[in-house]
Amino acid sequence: MPIQADCKIVGKEKLTTGIYKFSIKSKEIAELAKPGNFLEIKVSDSLETFLRRPISIYNIDRENEVVEFIFQVKGKGTEILAERKIGEDLNILGPLGNGTFSVKHYKKVAIIGGGIGIYPLYELAKTLKENSEVNTYLGFRNKDLVTLEEEFEEVSDKLVMTTDDGSYREKGFAIEFLKEDCKAEKPEMIFACGPLPMLKAVQSFGIENEIPTELSLEERMGCGIGACVGCAVLTKNKDGEEKYKYVCQHGPVFNAKEVII
Repeated sequence: MPIQADCKIVGKEKLTTGIYKFSIKSKEIAELAKPGNFLEIKVSDSLETFLRRPISIYNIDRENEVVEFIFQVKGKGTEILAERKIGEDLNILGPLGNGTFSVKHYKKVAIIGGGIGIYPLYELAKTLKENSEVNTYLGFRNKDLVTLEEEFEEVSDKLVMTTDDGSYREKGFAIEFLKEDCKAEKPEMIFACGPLPMLKAVQSFGIENEIPTELSLEERMGCGIGACVGCAVLTKNKDGEEKYKYVCQHGPVFNAKEVII
């Protein structure tokens, strides 16, 4: 059950241009949070930015009762959030999302992310690393947007980082390297989060190669509890019957065979 609370900002770091990491203190959220959960953050009382901003959880530090999230400044709301300072309180609703990543004891898993979609994958990789071999594939548009290289190195047995233009590490798309590695040995599960074209490609690859795959979707989620119905996504069951579900309420993580994207 999510809680709503004023949480103190205990850490703030600018990772690169327009991308910030915040650490907030909350015993309750830290205890309840799972890989794949997100937060709804109130950035101001202004009518212009009245709706909360949904931001994925990046890291859970239960020992210190701290939860961290990373976001990119894309509009007025995140611009205001980026101006908040250590010591201030943020009104947060969370952790949210009933569809979280399936954390089990796997022999080998593949984690693939693109752009800002890599952030919810860190806690997943960290958790899985305790019992599984974790191969991580991260894609960015260019060198200037590359973040968390050292952090993912620590929680991955193998880390492949790509840039579309070849300005850093490997040139190309992350899925190309995942496909190549799968020729030698298939993982037991693929986890993905990122831009829609990447998710579609991962979805098709997983289904075609009979590799269980989970996708974390990114949608506009005004309320976070399924009331505003702004994040509806089409799904289908085993019988092929189609039905709309809400990313905030039923996701954000879906089985690749279930969701239509």
